[in-house]
Amino acid sequence: QVQLVESGGGLVQAGGSLRLSCTASGRTLVYYIMGWFRQAPGKEREFVAAINRSGSSTRYSNSVKGRFTISRDTAKNTVYLQMSTLKPEDTAVYLCAASDGVLVATERYQYAYWGQGTQVTVSS
Repeated sequence: QVQLVESGGGLVQAGGSLRLSCTASGRTLVYYIMGWFRQAPGKEREFVAAINRSGSSTRYSNSVKGRFTISRDTAKNTVYLQMSTLKPEDTAVYLCAASDGVLVATERYQYAYWGQGTQVTVSS
């Protein structure tokens, strides 16, 4: 199975940018649909973005569409989430996840493997 480790989180002002990385070990990421989720204190974990195995298809939540971009680098065995025009409501722990499915998934239960998360804090 695959192990996932996120990095790149931190503190940023509203309107700023961050790039999160999710690096895998144990298995190449080409075998998985990849997704990003986020969870703020007291709230349910929510879908952010997903990408298929080839990188040819992506999906985004309405709240981040146009501001965030998910991508993958097969050679580096890494998935990225480029976040721009950040808002205070983007503040959350961001988690990388991998799915054994064949479609770009948007639900938590569809992902079998998860990283531990990286904190993103956006100040007003």
